[in-house]
Amino acid sequence: MIAALPMYDRPELRAETDALWAALRDALRARGIAAPEALTRGRDPWEIWQSPDLLFAQTCGLPFRARLHDTVTLVATPDYALPGCPPGHYNSVILARGIPAHPRLAVNDALSQSGWASLHGWLTAQGIPPGPVTLTGAHVASARAVAEGAADLAAIDAQTWRQLLRFDRADPALEIARTDPSPALPYITAARNDPAPIRAALAEALAALPAETRAALDLNGIVQIDAAAYRAVPIPPNP
Repeated sequence: MIAALPMYDRPELRAETDALWAALRDALRARGIAAPEALTRGRDPWEIWQSPDLLFAQTCGLPFRARLHDTVTLVATPDYALPGCPPGHYNSVILARGIPAHPRLAVNDALSQSGWASLHGWLTAQGIPPGPVTLTGAHVASARAVAEGAADLAAIDAQTWRQLLRFDRADPALEIARTDPSPALPYITAARNDPAPIRAALAEALAALPAETRAALDLNGIVQIDAAAYRAVPIPPNP
């Protein structure tokens, strides 16, 4: 079986992320569900998400609705208690130093809800025609591109931005706006697995974690959001 939490797995939070998995692993085993000893790291996320051996992982809303919805099942959605967002939702922070007529965009991935879909929606609402796109491969690289003048605009997952401010000394003055909220990055399991006992084990694991561990991970709890709510969010054109 495979378990992975690749989305916010920063080195500074490795101990807390491992503690979360250890608590969940033990709660799963107590329910008779075989669970790996440790999280899988260093593998391509798409290999993990699409594996029939997937027990537990976190993905992004756009990959879920665009490609994964037939091969995985939603377990739950984390609540990071982000400003201006309902429970279980997040948004993107728009970073810019200035917005020319056709701004150069830094986009972490073409299948990123926070880095591309939200940015595309914001540009459309503002009536701003996009300029050339650079695919950076990571939110931190997109933020750096704006900070260093290699791009004019980027959209950063609000939870990632919170971490960049905390650990990377990102410049808060780069933030010019926030996008509308959408369902946060969901926890998933392979389609053949029953999500109910995994969800119950996750709730038990979070309750058992020390308050300081939950605070470090910004995990306020979990909520259930229907798959239809994820699939209702528009899929943007390929950048």
